[in-house]
Amino acid sequence: MDQHSMQNGRTDWRNRIYCEDALHGLARIPDGAIDLIVADPPYGLGKDYGNDSDKLDADAYLRWMQHWVDAALPKLKPSGSLYIFLTWRYAPEIFVMLKQRMTMMNEIIWDRRVPSMGGSTRSFSSVHDTIGFFVRQKGYYFDLDAIRIPYDAETKKARSRSIFVGSKWLELGYNPKDVWSVSRLHREHRERADHPTQKPLEIVERMVKASCPPGGVVLDPFMGSGTTAVAARRCGRDYVGFELNTEYCEIIEQRLAALGGDACGYGQTALAL
Repeated sequence: MDQHSMQNGRTDWRNRIYCEDALHGLARIPDGAIDLIVADPPYGLGKDYGNDSDKLDADAYLRWMQHWVDAALPKLKPSGSLYIFLTWRYAPEIFVMLKQRMTMMNEIIWDRRVPSMGGSTRSFSSVHDTIGFFVRQKGYYFDLDAIRIPYDAETKKARSRSIFVGSKWLELGYNPKDVWSVSRLHREHRERADHPTQKPLEIVERMVKASCPPGGVVLDPFMGSGTTAVAARRCGRDYVGFELNTEYCEIIEQRLAALGGDACGYGQTALAL
């Protein structure tokens, strides 16, 4: 597809996973077409993703982060948002870089519920990931009601006084806080695919429901095992993404196929090599 056709209403880039570098592939997507970016880039910790994508030194890593951010952000609508998974080692520098381009709404702490076994003997054990929530402008899309956490029956009963009757917050639940306690996907977890840093569906679905309208499009520049695509389809949204590792692309195709063609709405073009 050439640049001219992309900028004239073509939508055949939707619901596709491209097995290529996002820095090259983002040109396939028209500017201002994406509602939400969910990014889980390499953390700069030397993880093995079947390539050298996580083996940069600190300066090169931060330059690379800025490079892909500057390529991805023009794809967002004015009402769009970005969630980015990071490690505490680089979050401060990356947050400063992003705050020069967007408005930061939250620093979310993902408590991975790591068991209290072993760990460092010369520092406190790291048991969390950092997530940045950024928006393009004041009128960003955010659906709080879609992600409220229901109160249990005991709490509702304790709020039975007349001043609470009919209160929306009591009926629908409370606003999720900025610490998300969700178990990491251990080796035997039913969601687990063959990927070293797979994120739980519970976390990504919360992002999608809150920050992408129904029928909207979620972009993931680093698809990995495809959790963002699966979350989008389960939530009635479209997706587009990029992944360098062809083995991970096959895992994504299998996970999407397991949802059923009618249920997730993707066709023969879901995977693009």
